[in-house]
Amino acid sequence: MNDLTTPVAAVLWRRLVAEVIGTGLLVSVVIGSGIAAQQLSSDVGLELLENTLATVFGLAALILLFQPLSGAHFNPVVTIADRLLETRHSVIEIIGYVVAQIVGAIGGALLANAMFGVATTLSMKDRADAGHLLGEIVATAGLVLLIFALVRTGRGALAGPAVAAYIGAAYWFTSSTSFANPAVTIGRMFSDTFAGIAPGSAPWFIGAQVVGGTIGIALTTLLFPRKAAK
Repeated sequence: MNDLTTPVAAVLWRRLVAEVIGTGLLVSVVIGSGIAAQQLSSDVGLELLENTLATVFGLAALILLFQPLSGAHFNPVVTIADRLLETRHSVIEIIGYVVAQIVGAIGGALLANAMFGVATTLSMKDRADAGHLLGEIVATAGLVLLIFALVRTGRGALAGPAVAAYIGAAYWFTSSTSFANPAVTIGRMFSDTFAGIAPGSAPWFIGAQVVGGTIGIALTTLLFPRKAAK
């Protein structure tokens, strides 16, 4: 049985293509649903709910689709955590995954803009304050802990719905609306829309995500020190 981080024996180029497409479609879902929500609604709370629901369903579907190929990381923090906790990938593979995720995320933003006829410009939405950064630490730590708790207890098949449910909840219980992903953060800089983030805020978010990922790795090691027997 494959889990979120253990791909089948696919050649590296195929795994990288899966990460490009999967991350790109994830960013398209996040940005595209944000644009649609703004066009369809005038209430910010309703717009966020619409954006959340689309992201939850889209993320679950994308994980289930690409999990057997690349492990459906779509997230540099998850890829690096997998290397540190499970030591399954070489350094070359890690670099390839991260580059693929960033390329996919930027492409996904451009695709969402094009689908809705929105000009591709850098976002002006400043999100960097102490509360948002704390939210990103919490969101990312919880995400890493959830994924690798599932991996180490032999429940990786639940990753699609579990991760999607967690991200959907974190949209609402974190002040940052849970980016929890450096590649997605970079992609969202390229759309000055509901889901965008200003380039000046992005490095702070990525730093908070790295801190959160480190905490998630530490908690996984503390609470789930060994993988379940297979």
